[in-house]
Amino acid sequence: MTCRELMRKLEELAPLEYACEWDNPGFLAGRGDKEIRKVFVALDATDEVVEAAIRYGADLLLTHHPLIFKALKKVNDEDFISRRILRLIQADVCYVAMHTNFDIAPGCMADLAAERLGLLAERPLEVTGEKDGIPVGVGKAGHLRRPVAIKELAELVKERFGLPFVTVYGLEQVTEPITRVAVSPGAGGSMVRHGIAWGAQVLITGDIGHHSGIDAAAQGMAVIDAGHYGLEHIFMPFMKEYLQGLPGRELQVETEDKNLPVKVL
Repeated sequence: MTCRELMRKLEELAPLEYACEWDNPGFLAGRGDKEIRKVFVALDATDEVVEAAIRYGADLLLTHHPLIFKALKKVNDEDFISRRILRLIQADVCYVAMHTNFDIAPGCMADLAAERLGLLAERPLEVTGEKDGIPVGVGKAGHLRRPVAIKELAELVKERFGLPFVTVYGLEQVTEPITRVAVSPGAGGSMVRHGIAWGAQVLITGDIGHHSGIDAAAQGMAVIDAGHYGLEHIFMPFMKEYLQGLPGRELQVETEDKNLPVKVL
């Protein structure tokens, strides 16, 4: 199928209309009539990912985070972002990103994270719209099947997402058994207030700053920071399975090797 045809399939899964206003997902570079046989899936379009996609012989690079957020005034090899775009175009590799549209779409990022945690999800953590009269939005809020201590929940997050570590705010402040949990993959600073408003005892997210973490704990909600990449790498295996299951021409799909960009020394 062509890139344009594949885009229609991707938008059936996660319509662009779900995306936040500040975001820039979609078909970002390449030829719409390019025949797509091989796809490389990654979380970010880093230099290493771009080169890996080209070595693989990919016709399309699909990432979660868009490489282009702001308007580019120049496309040359003097800027690290435009250099990657130039490299992809030179290699005739189309480039597509699925970001907050994938975060919000039913059955995608938020639901996948809640499912991994065994969370009985009740509603979006932050409602951004609706589909067929049902609220949709960022993250999920719900209940665990049984109460657990916060340390046990932190271990569960590490196990289910294959992580070597997490950081926890509120370990001393939130001591009662945990049942009410909110999860929001990606950067979660803006989700603290939504978690507190819903009455979550714990927010599981990534990229929580010092002040957001201690302020949440002071208001009675602990935060488990599993890292931005740590929760969102589930995008890759999900999209590989989705792409390989599309009817018609069989697509060959490869994903980047899971590699946390942050290390604790």
